[in-house]
This record gives sequence, structure tokens and C-alpha cells, in this order.
Amino acid sequence: METLKELFEETLKDVYFAEKTIVKSLPKMAKKAKSPELKRAFEEHTEQTKGQVERLDEIFKLIGKRASGKKCPALMGLVEETEELMGEVKDPQVLNAGLIGCAQAVEHYEIARYGTLRAWAEQLEMPKAVKLLEATLAEEKTTDEKLTKLALGRINRAADEDTKAPAAKRATAKPATAKPAAPKTKSTSPAKGKVKAASSGPATRSAKTPARKK
Repeated sequence: METLKELFEETLKDVYFAEKTIVKSLPKMAKKAKSPELKRAFEEHTEQTKGQVERLDEIFKLIGKRASGKKCPALMGLVEETEELMGEVKDPQVLNAGLIGCAQAVEHYEIARYGTLRAWAEQLEMPKAVKLLEATLAEEKTTDEKLTKLALGRINRAADEDTKAPAAKRATAKPATAKPAAPKTKSTSPAKGKVKAASSGPATRSAKTPARKK
């Protein structure tokens, strides 16, 4: 690539591949989602993404090129991460939170790409392409905001409460009953003070010892 126009075209192919892949991935995420609101958000964005693909088709026509995609490793990594999450996480609340995280990672990738393409289209003096890219960029930002509201409003909190539940159960469990202490036995040792201390002076003569004869 030697020119900005060529760079624009190559990046357009990246985004085209990404959108085509996302159209296939979103229905799987909607099927896995355990929240009705999240499921609906994924379904709505699936239809929205189809319209975004049509806008890209128009931009390819504007530059006189056939619409085609180029495999994007960055996007594929995000998709693989999402599929791994859907296969491993069993808890429904945690899965919902994870799906939102994965979806927003994709949205942020798209926002960055469309923002860059729009700036380049302005530089290349392509006003029609600018309008088409702006329309898609606005949709991606709105979707990202909607996912944030779902997460902060209910889903993340529910996942947090769910993970704390086992600990709470342990905290409220009845403590083990302590065994009663054995009763103290009465000491058999002599009482203090009854034992006479040995005299430290000279020994006295026994009364039974006979007196010495004179």
C-alpha cells in the first residue's frame, strides 16, 4: 500500500469481513443469553448490522470496487473468545455479564474502525462515504451505550450477587455446638498452710533421750 486511498480500501475490507462475521455470531449470542432484554438487544443489533453491510456495499461502489472482505485476525480473536465463553460458563447470570463484555469488545473495535474510515473519507473528499460511515458509527455508539445500561442496571449486579450466594450461606450457617466442659474434681492435695515449714534453727534434743550421768 502506497496511498491513503489504498489504505482506506484495505481497511474497508477488514470491516466488511467483520460485519459479515458478526451477522452470523449475534444470533448465537442471542440464543445463549438468559436475559430477555439482552436477547432482544442482540436480535435488534443483528438486523442493524445487516443494514451496515448494505452501507459498506454502497461505499465499495463509490470507490469503483467489488465488495469483498479480508480476514481480520483481531475480530476473529474476539469471536473465538465469545464462543469459548458460551461453551464454558454454566451460571446464567455470569454468562449474561460475560456476553455483554464480549459484545462491547466488538463494538469498541467497530467504533475505532468506523471512526478511522470516516476521517480518511473526509481527507479523501468523499462526502457520500462520510455520511454512510457516520450513520453506522452512530449506531455502534448507541448499541454500546445500551449494553452498558443493561450491565450496570441489572445484569452485572445479578452476577455479583449470584457469586456471593455460597459465601452468604456459609456465613449464616449455625455454628457447631461446643461440648460442655468436664466438671472440676476436688483436689486431694493437703490444704495450703497445714504443712509446717521445716525449722531452719539447730535441732532440739528429744525428750526421750536420757540425761548424761555426772
